Amino acid sequence: MQVEDNRVFRVKELADLLDIHRSTIYRAIEAGELEALKIGTGRGVLRIPGFSVNIWLGECTEAAAREFFEGDASAEQADNPETGTDVAGHGAEEVA
Repeated sequence: MQVEDNRVFRVKELADLLDIHRSTIYRAIEAGELEALKIGTGRGVLRIPGFSVNIWLGECTEAAAREFFEGDASAEQADNPETGTDVAGHGAEEVA
């Protein structure tokens, strides 16, 4: 999946597009894995540029491929929301 590099996403919009929980997006931002822009003063708002999404998805894809081919994960297990991991590699128990 690729998104337009010049597009800007809200956290909820990106989570819905990727069919993942918003907290996964927030964790990736806090971990420095996904670049986000804070706009405004105080709490402000977060916006995620499309180019950053593409980089993050590429890194997630590479990590998933390594785990699948080099590790002991199966594709079915990774796709199962009860026992697998999300696109960022977080287990189901970590997604709240």
